[in-house]
Amino acid sequence: MNEQNIFSEVTLLITVYNRSRSLERLLAAFENLNVRFGEIIVSDDCSRPEHIKAIRDLQAKYAFNLITTPVNRGLGHNINKGQDAVETPFTLYVQEDFVPRNIFPACLHEAVRHMHGNGELDMVRFYSYFKFPYLKPVNGELSEMLFDTTFAGYKKFYMYSDHPHLRRSNFLSKFGRYKEGANIDVTEYRMMISFLQKKGKAFYYENHKDIFDQLNSPDEPSSFKRDFWRESNNVIVSSVRHIYRYVKFRLDYSFRKN
Repeated sequence: MNEQNIFSEVTLLITVYNRSRSLERLLAAFENLNVRFGEIIVSDDCSRPEHIKAIRDLQAKYAFNLITTPVNRGLGHNINKGQDAVETPFTLYVQEDFVPRNIFPACLHEAVRHMHGNGELDMVRFYSYFKFPYLKPVNGELSEMLFDTTFAGYKKFYMYSDHPHLRRSNFLSKFGRYKEGANIDVTEYRMMISFLQKKGKAFYYENHKDIFDQLNSPDEPSSFKRDFWRESNNVIVSSVRHIYRYVKFRLDYSFRKN
């Protein structure tokens, strides 16, 4: 059996929408790893009645604080209202379709240690789709994410992500609230730009595919679908997309007020 891992200074914040079975899988995974948090907050974005019932049944087992809303207001509002309820110094943010692996508790211990040791550190990231291109090693596993407008390419802008991460619970005070009434990509993008503009500092696990799995089951698929422009691998479309992003990201970083 795994040793018990108690993180009394960390609140687990989970956002959920119409995926109660995915939520159960995530909570069970933390339970199986013997991970305990100061509090667990589940922020629901007006899921269908059958999912709300299932979530309330889970609440009796896992003793989390459930925060609901009478109307669906998007991911931005869902994160904001959940983060507003956090009372511990640190927040572990995880969307419901992720599952921690066995290595996670050790990684979280290390992340909390660095948060205590470095007052300028705003977040530690545990997952990403691709390796961030500009990194400065901190130790054998963690690196500091670096950003400068003179660096080549546009992937340097992706310092912030909604993927699983540990952050200080004053995050909204420093970087602003998440954009509400917008789709998921816009909400994440606006926070990404704000994080860069306000000189956010982040560490990054280089084994970013070994700490969490992202699982979208057929019975509870993702409710968000990206369009052809974002997904196409066509050489021409891909080239235009890269140029567009490079120009847009630079302009928004320089001039957008979030």
